Amino acid sequence: MPRGMIVDDADIMRLRLKEMLAGQYEIVAEARDGEEAVSLYEKHKPDFVTLDITMPKMNGLQVLENLIKKYPEAKIVIVSAVGQKQLVFQALAAGAKDFIVKPFEPERVRVAIDRLFN
Repeated sequence: MPRGMIVDDADIMRLRLKEMLAGQYEIVAEARDGEEAVSLYEKHKPDFVTLDITMPKMNGLQVLENLIKKYPEAKIVIVSAVGQKQLVFQALAAGAKDFIVKPFEPERVRVAIDRLFN
């Protein structure tokens, strides 16, 4: 079972994503901010990450760039309420595998994560 990490400053969003992915994926870590995300990634080395953009301490793009530089094989899906085209292109260019705009359908998230492993 692939192991994942959920990164979002909103408790309810982490809970929702965790419930949505339960059964198919093992969630090994959850982070509330960018610094915690980098630290927990290094500790757990998850198979995938869902990553919010707007967070305290270090934003999602900084986390993405940091992780991809150290771990080019990292599978990161951005899940954010901020869906401006420029930001989407920037995240994908920096190495994100997909970009999901909140609010989202649970199926959209599952398909994006499934695609990482098929």
